[in-house]
Amino acid sequence: MKALLLVDLQNDFMPGGALAAKDGDQIIPLVNALVHAPFDLIVATKDWHPANHGSFADNYGKKVGEHVKLAGIDQILWPRHCVQGTHGSEFAKGWDTSAIDKTVYKGTDPDIDSYSTFFDNGSLKSTGLENYLREHAVDEIYVAGLTTEYCVKYSVIDALELGFKPYVIVDACRGVNLEPHDADKALALMSQAGAQLVKFNDLMSQMMTTET
Repeated sequence: MKALLLVDLQNDFMPGGALAAKDGDQIIPLVNALVHAPFDLIVATKDWHPANHGSFADNYGKKVGEHVKLAGIDQILWPRHCVQGTHGSEFAKGWDTSAIDKTVYKGTDPDIDSYSTFFDNGSLKSTGLENYLREHAVDEIYVAGLTTEYCVKYSVIDALELGFKPYVIVDACRGVNLEPHDADKALALMSQAGAQLVKFNDLMSQMMTTET
């Protein structure tokens, strides 16, 4: 069974948002095609932070990019983003969200961040995504979304460790690139770890051929 995992396609990660990935909006047409491809299951995730979340720089009076310890784990401080119930936390426009079978919420605990769509950053609490995928006999996960070097990367690494077979749809992801080439380095790391890197056009051609 094949699942499409759409990571954090939210307003705050789009151009003009609080934590924008450059050209993040350019993946939306690809996503809108992907949700109508013959996947067995479509899961979307949302960063869903409480206002007092420990990853927000302004909760400490510190600057974005500084580091603190959160639940004993090194934490980059981010601008306030994807606060529960705000416009920034809503799905970006331009794609068919009615195709989603399940939405998974992460980053809900103020005391620890959650880059991965499977676990918090300490791997202590599950988001429920693993169980959901196993209940539907999913073994292959096709990943698209934001951002390449954080939530996509950590989701893919966890998927590998859990025994799933992840595919990263490279041109349907974008990075925030706090440092130059962070996204490219993340793609290389995911590939070295065992994930398959695929291009949108190649994947769509393969899926449509298989379907017919």
